[in-house]
Amino acid sequence: MGHEHGHGHGHAEVARSGSASARYVRRLAAALAIGAGFMVLEFVVGFATSSLALISDAAHMFTDVIGVGMALLAVLLARRSGPTLNRTFGLYRGEVLAALANVLLLFGVAAYVIYEAIERITDPPAVAGLPVLLAALAGLGANIASFLLLRSGAKESINVRGAYLEVLADLVGSVGVLVSALITMTTGWRYADPIVGVAIGVWVLPRAASLAKRTLRILFQHAPRGIDVATLSGELAALDGVEDVHDLHVWTLTSGMEVASAHLTVAPDADTSAVLADAQRLLAEGYSIDHATLQIEARESARRCEELSW
Repeated sequence: MGHEHGHGHGHAEVARSGSASARYVRRLAAALAIGAGFMVLEFVVGFATSSLALISDAAHMFTDVIGVGMALLAVLLARRSGPTLNRTFGLYRGEVLAALANVLLLFGVAAYVIYEAIERITDPPAVAGLPVLLAALAGLGANIASFLLLRSGAKESINVRGAYLEVLADLVGSVGVLVSALITMTTGWRYADPIVGVAIGVWVLPRAASLAKRTLRILFQHAPRGIDVATLSGELAALDGVEDVHDLHVWTLTSGMEVASAHLTVAPDADTSAVLADAQRLLAEGYSIDHATLQIEARESARRCEELSW
């Protein structure tokens, strides 16, 4: 006696379709255009003035451009490549991979800036303060615009959050460049620029590590944060007619799309339809899991599960 039942992706899938998905695309495209334009400006001025702080900020803006571009591509893929017979979950994981790529870019840029600072620390070059100041002001304006565009989407999508964190880091970096330019202009102290450059590189590392942790939890299919699987198992086992719960799996497909599967062993006289409805209601209302596949088993069928090696 086995019954399987699964809802659609529910609210999470709706959030990725229609107007919400189109809004992501528009905002990501706008942030991409803004970032690309000002990245070129900062690189040109940074190399022309030998400003490590400005080059560092431009490099972070480069990761913004790459990261936002990957985020945009991931959203477009998710919209156009839904589930099929062979890709049963579509390409929703694409946004998780994009977030992981963003993390690697952030770490790479931080390492590059720290390396360059160590090379320059013994003989820091003279930096023209005014061009750096003007370029940093322009970059700050660009980052504020991108920050506002991506802020709301960062709460719903780990992919957009990756791009948002890069923009946030670059926004702080632009402020740092402004400070170093002002110090250089007013005091002529050459160490201000490499010190601020290193500070920008180091500041982003904890945020990159946090995003990496969240991304790897999804890729390794760990239970979502906030869901105690042992408690969930106990609540399922306490439902009327349920004798045992096994093969319980809870994981995140992508941001906001939690999935579960489980086998429920029921008593011979249990109303299997009622058990199934109660279990689905528990998962949806208590844990916001709208997509669950549950198999109802008799004691004889459950014995086979004990023979499986994993």
